[in-house]
Amino acid sequence: MARLNVNPTRMVLTQLKKQLAVAIRGHKLMKDKRDELMKRFLDLARENKKLREQVEAELGEVYTSFSIASSVMTPSMMEEALMYPKQGVALTVGSKNVMSVDVPVFGFESTQAEGSSIFPYGFANTSGELDTSIEKLSEIFPIMLKLAAMEKEANMLAEEIEKTRRRVNALEYVKIPQYQETIRYIQMKLDEDERSTQTRLQKVKEMIAKDAIEEARERDAQALAELHGKTS
Repeated sequence: MARLNVNPTRMVLTQLKKQLAVAIRGHKLMKDKRDELMKRFLDLARENKKLREQVEAELGEVYTSFSIASSVMTPSMMEEALMYPKQGVALTVGSKNVMSVDVPVFGFESTQAEGSSIFPYGFANTSGELDTSIEKLSEIFPIMLKLAAMEKEANMLAEEIEKTRRRVNALEYVKIPQYQETIRYIQMKLDEDERSTQTRLQKVKEMIAKDAIEEARERDAQALAELHGKTS
């Protein structure tokens, strides 16, 4: 792993140690977020699967009833029966926060007059299967809306999981090793400089001690010479 291109000083070493501590803490938080997102996503996927199977089964019943109705009614009768619907729907879109992800929440309000029938036709010239299909569609519409919100939430969580995974990998395999390698390099460089400084200081001390010994010897020799001159 290539180290960072920085000056090997104690100040830089201190800064890098702080950055490494932040990166390690951030790595842990991101891993915890990724794991929690995965748990939420798996729970949502299981719930989504059950709801989708329910919707598909009920839609199958609707299509079956509608097919039977189409076979016993003429196309013109079918078109006339469904031309002017009596019920409208106004969709509302909100949001909720799931692990820092704003996911949509869908709702709806029916514009049907209270107490009125959902069927836009009379029953004299229509099939009972058409009634069944329309009534069933009215019942499963809120479930379909919930399914749509769940699938959108699952897609958004999957995208967030992928982003978080890349960030975790970047910290784990790039940034943290870079910081650690650079800190080791600077520490080794500072230790080497310190050893070199100590060696130079030791040599200076030895030179000073040697000069002091030489001076002491010269003083002693001079003192002996003066003493010898006085005694002679």
